[in-house]
Amino acid sequence: MRNWKQILILGLCAGLCATSWAASGAAQSHAPDVILYSGRILTGVGLDKGRMQIVSAMAVRDGKVVAVGSDAEIRRLAGPQTEERNLDSAHTGVFVMPGLNDAHTHMGDAGRQKLSVDATGAQSRAEMMQRVAAYARTAEPGAWLLGGGWDHTLWRDQALPTREELDAVSDGHPAFLYRVDGHIAVANTAALKAAGITGATKPPRGGAIDLDARGEPTGIIRDTATELVEKVIPPPSAAFSMRGDELAIDDAVSHGLTSVQDFSSWQDFLNYEQLEREGRLRVRISEWLPFVDPLPVLIAHRAHHDPNDPMLHTAMLKGFMDGSLGSRTAALEQPYSDDPGNSGLARFTQENLNAMAVERARAGFRIGFHAIGDRATAMALTAFSQPIGGGKLVSTGMRDRVEHAQVVNPADVARFQSLGVIASMQPNHLLTDMNWAMARLGPERSARSYGWKTFLDAGVPLAFGTDYPVEPITPFRGLYCAVTRMNEAGTKSWYPAEVLTRAQALYAYTQGSAYAELAEQRKGQLAPGFEADYILLDRDLTTIPAKAILGTRVLETVVGGKVVYAAGYAAGNAASSADSAAR
Repeated sequence: MRNWKQILILGLCAGLCATSWAASGAAQSHAPDVILYSGRILTGVGLDKGRMQIVSAMAVRDGKVVAVGSDAEIRRLAGPQTEERNLDSAHTGVFVMPGLNDAHTHMGDAGRQKLSVDATGAQSRAEMMQRVAAYARTAEPGAWLLGGGWDHTLWRDQALPTREELDAVSDGHPAFLYRVDGHIAVANTAALKAAGITGATKPPRGGAIDLDARGEPTGIIRDTATELVEKVIPPPSAAFSMRGDELAIDDAVSHGLTSVQDFSSWQDFLNYEQLEREGRLRVRISEWLPFVDPLPVLIAHRAHHDPNDPMLHTAMLKGFMDGSLGSRTAALEQPYSDDPGNSGLARFTQENLNAMAVERARAGFRIGFHAIGDRATAMALTAFSQPIGGGKLVSTGMRDRVEHAQVVNPADVARFQSLGVIASMQPNHLLTDMNWAMARLGPERSARSYGWKTFLDAGVPLAFGTDYPVEPITPFRGLYCAVTRMNEAGTKSWYPAEVLTRAQALYAYTQGSAYAELAEQRKGQLAPGFEADYILLDRDLTTIPAKAILGTRVLETVVGGKVVYAAGYAAGNAASSADSAAR
């Protein structure tokens, strides 16, 4: 029989042992799921101040970053179940950075284009027509030939395609193909007939129907007039729509995007919802709603999905002020230098625009206006400056945006800053546009175009994106252009005073775009508490020559701590027992 001292000692021992086991269990429950070490990891902290903070290790738990630091500091946090990945074991030079956030995409259009007539990059009219003919041979009887991506500025004569040319290759199918910018399209005779378009058809405001010398439609339909054809096109099947969205998401994650801010159809949004329910949504999507939709519809769509869902939610309203420079439909204060009788197309009167902006702002909606020309941008800023009551303006505290802002009057740059309006821009557009922008704008307007540094110097927030599929979704083209203002061959420059530093460009593609969607407190950095959205690249964007940025290859894309894309790269296995013992 034990005496009281023995019982006391045994009790104390049991208590201490239980406490030890509990502490061990608690430690394991708080241990990281994954640790990356022996790498170069850009945290993004201090990018806005020009600092490139690099650490060698990072710990992730429950989809969040829990710690960053040295190998020794971070590896000591590992528990028995922690996966430890040696970034230097299988691929020298792996670079980790926050996932890129594309502030302007059209994912639905991109996916449908991949499944339709894709004329992207066609170097001649003949090549475009060959692609149309090839697709027509596989189309079901009576099916429409849709898609696009053609760009006449790449062709030797730079003349627009015609309905007769489409008639010759469309094998009796109605055909309607958008230019790469989405602001003009070419229709064949069957499509024009289905839409009831003749030489006497009056286009809606903000649109135009090109006529030939006989007063007959050439087939070119501009901006809002495209809606006359769109409304008679049969909607795509659910399966077709879903497949397109999946292809666009594949494209996004394979190019290092962990978030996109998107303007697609309501059906596309429902597809994203289904993918999320099935655990197959691999990129975070902030979906815009059409500014022109009736207010009750907008309110119903806003209420349809949890606005705090970090993977998917509706966000701002997207409105169009004008078209594009490439199609000469961007609304300018003065006529085009290469088309003196044309100053572009404005889609609204200022009075109507102001009234709609006020109504929607009072209902609590944020607004982003597509505006490329200086006249369109001025109209957008005037709408943002309208009073809505209580001493507030449309833009007060809302982080409203101008999308593109390619040609802006100097006085309006100051209005951006005073109204708190974000400049949401796409540097990769300059890679295409510098081939003809001088002809469109002339030297004075060209000198104040694509003014990224001008905006930053004036205190205007920048958010960068690609405008996919108008341009390829790879963000590295835009990063390269932002820090060089040169074409991809490195042979032509465009007003180099507007170049950005690498820190500024990287910030605009990560934290700047997160700020534009009210998410800067949870993504855009690899810091404790932030979403574990990061990418592994094959080169260090902070040190490589600028030209090398163009060849950047994404090895892995991670969203919320889950690998959503891998390019056949295994970043080291879990640490060996010998490694563990050495800690």
